[in-house]
Amino acid sequence: MTNIVKRTTLIVRDADRSLAFYRDVLGLTVWYDDEIVLGGVTLPVGARGDRTRLVIMRADDPVIGMIGLLHFTAPQLPAPESERRTLGIGDVVFVMQTDDVEAVHTRLRQWGARVQAPPHAFEVRGADGTQLRMSTLSFWDPDGYFFEINQRHAA
Repeated sequence: MTNIVKRTTLIVRDADRSLAFYRDVLGLTVWYDDEIVLGGVTLPVGARGDRTRLVIMRADDPVIGMIGLLHFTAPQLPAPESERRTLGIGDVVFVMQTDDVEAVHTRLRQWGARVQAPPHAFEVRGADGTQLRMSTLSFWDPDGYFFEINQRHAA
């Protein structure tokens, strides 16, 4: 049996706003965009007949690393009461790789996104035991999902 993780789907407040953020700031492209009417069985949210819009954004790989943006359009889900500031059990940290962390930081600032930590250098031991030199930054997306973006540097 072959197991791969193809996509993570995020429940968002506004599909258009999230699509623009993931396209214009992170450089992903739209792979799928359609309405889905819930059957009321699979997801522990919503009810049979609720309408949603699912946009699937794709990075550079044609199959893996996709991010789905699921917007409940009718009825809409209530927005969170406050902005996320910390992470805890059950939360997700998305980790992406880029070839230009400074350019991503510039686009985040232009968007007005909440940057948790601006670009900075660090080293970490890789899975093969060698030291990796990297730059990283972290931020919250418009719906409160947390991201870390890394850029690897030559040894």
